[in-house]
Amino acid sequence: MSQMNEEKARHETFMRASIRCAKRAAAWGEVPIGAVVVNARGEIVGEGFNLREHLSDPTAHAELIALRAATHRSGDWRLYGCTLYVTVEPCLMCAGAIVQSRIERVVFGADSPKSGVLGSLSNVYAIQGMNHYPHVTAGILAEECGTIVEQFFSRRRNAEA
Repeated sequence: MSQMNEEKARHETFMRASIRCAKRAAAWGEVPIGAVVVNARGEIVGEGFNLREHLSDPTAHAELIALRAATHRSGDWRLYGCTLYVTVEPCLMCAGAIVQSRIERVVFGADSPKSGVLGSLSNVYAIQGMNHYPHVTAGILAEECGTIVEQFFSRRRNAEA
């Protein structure tokens, strides 16, 4: 297998772990976004899913919960060498936390045209002068990631009708 195919397979494996987290969010009635943090050895060291409704906390995004879990497990707020996998493109708040945590790479599935800042609305990492710039890989299992969110909101609209 070529290096490019190996990387794609690795990204898909960990995106599927994020998708499992997203499905847990949906089961809790939360917007189905999931995230995992993977260290340089290929181990999942943090995972999370949206809990904004459950916790009444606007910061309880999947990415932040996964980052907190990873930093607690490692005992260090710096997540050097780690990759964050998330089913939907991060928002501005999460993009800032990614910079602060020193995550090496962000891999996301579906674009977020209303709040995504890694290419959809803007590219926050194009701002000059920041102290850290993670690599970004977009579109991994994008259709599957997007479908989970679309189906969630479709069911919600139908239930309200």
